Amino acid sequence: MAKVLVSLKIFPSDVDTDLEALKKEIEDCLPDFASLYKFEEEPIAFGLVAIIAHILVPEDKAGGIDMVEEAIKRIDKISNLQALTIRRV
Repeated sequence: MAKVLVSLKIFPSDVDTDLEALKKEIEDCLPDFASLYKFEEEPIAFGLVAIIAHILVPEDKAGGIDMVEEAIKRIDKISNLQALTIRRV
């Protein structure tokens, strides 16, 4: 079964947010069917660093990407979320 790799740019709500703790929260909140592939960090401006989360979702899971986005949006330390790429792997 093929999987879909979704890359999400996640913006912390504050410059002082502990990125390692936030990454752990993101990984822990993912639905059971989704798995974390890797994290990257991207400097934005004025000390703010965005997290790029690459997450694998089964291709046949209807609404899977939406469920992942909703789970991540519920984290208090996140101000915004943007889907960068969605591709089949």
